[in-house]
Amino acid sequence: MNELLAVAAITILAVISPGGDFAMVTRNSYLYGRRAGIVTACGIAAAVWVHIAYTLLGVSLLLLRFPLLFNGIRFLGAAYLIVIGIRTFRHPAIAVDLSTKTVPSGNGSAFRDGFITNALNPKATLFVLSTFTQVVQPATPLALQIGYGAFMSLAHLVWFCVIASVLARPTVRQALLLRQRVVNRAIGTVLAALGLLLVSAATPSNSPALAWIADTANGFYRTADGLSPTLTGNPFMAATGRLP
Repeated sequence: MNELLAVAAITILAVISPGGDFAMVTRNSYLYGRRAGIVTACGIAAAVWVHIAYTLLGVSLLLLRFPLLFNGIRFLGAAYLIVIGIRTFRHPAIAVDLSTKTVPSGNGSAFRDGFITNALNPKATLFVLSTFTQVVQPATPLALQIGYGAFMSLAHLVWFCVIASVLARPTVRQALLLRQRVVNRAIGTVLAALGLLLVSAATPSNSPALAWIADTANGFYRTADGLSPTLTGNPFMAATGRLP
């Protein structure tokens, strides 16, 4: 139960924190409507399974042992965010009929936006990797670990569907569409800035995000009944140099 609560708490905190996923859902929801926003959310939720799959298969340890591999993924994600940011910044004002359910961008495009943004997002990589190596114990049955992964994916889907629904409400969307140029430039700047931050971000061994999750998870282990107060056998802790 303590393990479940720890996974749930860290997942919720990670999901609701602003980032590239949030900016992408905002962009597609207000420009193309509720369906586009929800399809983008589906793409994000699907990409979470990519991180879960390579973590459960042990491939994620390669990211810790070979920083160049991690940096390669980081640079790809950064490049994508920068390109989308520039395109959004330069996106011309469009006339939108709020009574239509047509999605100008296409469902495939919206899904791709969400999937690629999350799949190449180091924040998502670190979140899943650190949760499974910090909080989930080695003795936890594989079926339960997959269940944790399903919860992470579902949490992303639900949260971003809510965001899409709110931003696509006629009154909210109309207010945003009336200020398209300003909103486009703001969202474009945020996306590009996130990309630039990824370029200059630290490697896995000294990432502030990893350090925070490591300390948070350590707190759960130190205070929860029945859990070990130390994680000396944890490969994540050893790789990040944060052994207690």
